[in-house]
Amino acid sequence: MSSSLQSLHVYAPPVLPPSGLSGLPGVEQGELAERWQALLGGARLSSEVLAALQAMAVPRELATGARVFSRSDAARGLVAVLEGTVGLGQQREDGSFQLERTLRGPAWVDLASAWLMDGHGQDAQALAPARVVELPLPAMRQLMQRQPLLQDRVLVALAQTVRALSAATHDLMHKDAEKRLVAWLLQQSEGRSQLRLAERKRDIAAQLAITPETLSRMMRQLKEKGLIAVAGYTVQLLDLAGLRDLAREA
Repeated sequence: MSSSLQSLHVYAPPVLPPSGLSGLPGVEQGELAERWQALLGGARLSSEVLAALQAMAVPRELATGARVFSRSDAARGLVAVLEGTVGLGQQREDGSFQLERTLRGPAWVDLASAWLMDGHGQDAQALAPARVVELPLPAMRQLMQRQPLLQDRVLVALAQTVRALSAATHDLMHKDAEKRLVAWLLQQSEGRSQLRLAERKRDIAAQLAITPETLSRMMRQLKEKGLIAVAGYTVQLLDLAGLRDLAREA
């Protein structure tokens, strides 16, 4: 993609009142601190840094199907989902959305593009009601200059993102379909024994580079093995140890 922004459409998200994240309904300050810390590598952040992040962040409440950004938008800040589920992929001409990756908050939706002064590499939309924030790059640069430790945390977050993408690429190249499915279930569950699916079957299949029919067959096989149970959009992971063993390469 060209580094020129002249051909990019600049999308301005609605700006909420200047109370920042403290104005988000139903979110306690302790919860916000935990989410920021998760986004920035898990290390404890100072109260000064947390206050600065919350003051600069532009929050958005998105309904299911709402656009987070598109590839034609100029990336002007670092975008994260604090709560809810966001999908990255490609918006097709017929209006459908081809899902490539699912992100459950707290997670970075795009931590890289703004630094490159380019457009977003993918389209993004809410797969379920979501709380998304954008950190304007100029304000983030200033804060990082004042807080050198924050620079380290951003680098850690970038490294974690790169490692996760590398692992996903490795799985696609070297693991069979069943191992990819099991690894995906474990990743989405984040260590919990229950997973609520926000994606359609065809979207999950697309992320795993398999057909929806193959996905259905493999889910049945995992149920027959006693590893999972499925009720509607809820998946119970009945044997986490067994699933982890299955996900490992031979």
